[in-house]
Amino acid sequence: MNRRNLLTQACAMAAMPMTVLPGAALAQSLKAEYRMSSVLPPAFAWGRASELWSKLIKDNSGGRINSKVYPGASLVQGDATRELTGIRQGSIDLICGAPGNWSGSARELGCFSLPFLFPDHKALDAVLQNKAFMAQYFEAVRKAGAEPLAVGETGFRQLCNSKLPIKTVADLRGLKLRIVPSPMMSDVFTELGANPTVMSWADTQPALSSGAVDGCENPMELFFAAKMQTLGQKYVTRWNYMNEILLFAVSREAWDSWSPADQKAVRDAAQDAAKANITEVRKFYSEDLTKAKEIGVEVHVPSSAELATFQTATRRSYAKWKAQINPTLVSAIEQIVESSRKA
Repeated sequence: MNRRNLLTQACAMAAMPMTVLPGAALAQSLKAEYRMSSVLPPAFAWGRASELWSKLIKDNSGGRINSKVYPGASLVQGDATRELTGIRQGSIDLICGAPGNWSGSARELGCFSLPFLFPDHKALDAVLQNKAFMAQYFEAVRKAGAEPLAVGETGFRQLCNSKLPIKTVADLRGLKLRIVPSPMMSDVFTELGANPTVMSWADTQPALSSGAVDGCENPMELFFAAKMQTLGQKYVTRWNYMNEILLFAVSREAWDSWSPADQKAVRDAAQDAAKANITEVRKFYSEDLTKAKEIGVEVHVPSSAELATFQTATRRSYAKWKAQINPTLVSAIEQIVESSRKA
């Protein structure tokens, strides 16, 4: 080949666009660590779900995607209501959390948090397994700024206190109850006649011990883990007034930066972790009455008629928050729940 042909070939090669092997490009785009926010640590089913998701992400991706769980909502200074903002701003890459906490900035995500919406697991499952509804809900999550991957549950929330068995609405009158920072929950318990007080969990335990507050509402798993019977909590009402979902979601920035194979690895990990979470939470639920009695806690399980009085007493706040959250979404849930009753 003569000098002129060599020069021509060299120029042609120089003009061609540079190509990089896909694997190299993906390796360069991955972060050394993806930050996952969780409210509870691994001592609780919620925290274990986030840890399992993180582990499965690494396993499914062959060690290429590494995430670290930050419990206690520490990435947002302990304020779980700011997790969605963290996802939008990039300080959080993954969330294993309760979307009711984020309803201040995305109201419709709190549609699972209305009082007495789900009477039992059959009703909750009917909603979670309804593909049309969940597609609609997931679209709301995307609109809020995150990619939803799977749904677990935090567990039915029950009422405990140090004063008396709660069997009627009148029993709640004046009772000082610790609640999470939720305007809807504040409305609900005020309407029931109680005196709700917003308080962090760190402050709740000494407040219960000193009698500054009389009681609180939480899944029974937390009651046992925190040994709340030692904090004066002698009475439990198992009224299933709320069961918040546990949402596994990813920031749009992280999601869009991953290849389809990596997205599948993270989604499959989330779905497996969610299934394990539901199994664990329901095992706790199946055993909580027996465990409570074993430690000397008095448990009242309201009759259908008693539950109806609590529901009636919260109609105003229910209607108010249904209107503010998203009437269409909530009505869809109500219809599915009603169908599950008849099935």
